[in-house]
Amino acid sequence: MKLSICTDVMGDLSFTDMLDKCVDLGVEGVEMTGGGWSPAPHFRADELLADKGLLKQKLKEIETRGLEIAALNCSANPLDPGAMGERHRKEMEDTFTLAGEIGVKKIVTMSGLPEAAPGDVVPNWLVYTKSWPDEMPERDRYQWEDRAFPFWHGLVEHATKVGVEKIALENFSAMLVWNPETLFRLRDEVGPMVGMNLDPSHLFWKGACPIAVARALGDAIHHVHGKDTRIERGLADVNGYLELKEVTDVANRSWNYVAVGAGHDLQWWKEFFSVVGMMGYDDWVSLEMEDFTMSTNAGIQSSIDALQATIIR
Repeated sequence: MKLSICTDVMGDLSFTDMLDKCVDLGVEGVEMTGGGWSPAPHFRADELLADKGLLKQKLKEIETRGLEIAALNCSANPLDPGAMGERHRKEMEDTFTLAGEIGVKKIVTMSGLPEAAPGDVVPNWLVYTKSWPDEMPERDRYQWEDRAFPFWHGLVEHATKVGVEKIALENFSAMLVWNPETLFRLRDEVGPMVGMNLDPSHLFWKGACPIAVARALGDAIHHVHGKDTRIERGLADVNGYLELKEVTDVANRSWNYVAVGAGHDLQWWKEFFSVVGMMGYDDWVSLEMEDFTMSTNAGIQSSIDALQATIIR
């Protein structure tokens, strides 16, 4: 396994300053984020497809620093029924096209979340029982069979044409794919190119065990994010894990994204990476740092130290 970093966390830096910081941190690769919800300006697919000179320049700057591109990331909701969905679909397709042009074989993205019925104007995350109310089975069928399956068949076909080999879907909330069961529902339909970006942080607050999830996924692990979550004592016990407060309201939330090691100790992370390796995964581990309990720089450095001490070399 090799250590990379999601470049979103350094979105305030210039491209060259961001790369220099990656070298200083001792990471070996960059998970280039751009498009979708990403605010980072470093590697926007539409911009680079339109300016091949700029693309060549940026690739050279990465190479001269001894870094590799671990993956291209376009975290988005391509199934949103509104204008955002249309924009996200285009940006995802551009990201795949760019990956094909520069020889990157892996895309990290999200499955998307559609509306629950024709004519709805907002996405709807259906995470309560399918058996009640009576209309629930049809809503579930509509989201998957009418909306998700056709889109993903098309995107997998596009990926095949441009040379992308792995699509790693993050097990994020408010997405159709958010755990192993939902991943395999899509994977069984569109094929093994689709796998999971195994991100422990989202599984912790859903009450799942990422180590057990790794075993369940097996060779469907296509990518791994190094990111931790802390369940906050005394708050989660009262209010449960479904948290609607702003992520910056850290003192009052039932759980928080935290630097690696600030939620689960290094022994836990050693076991996690050991099991991930046992399942056959020997690729990139990307730090995704979203800890608002400390400064960005402190969170990055603390997480890098923890991951360097625990990933399987």
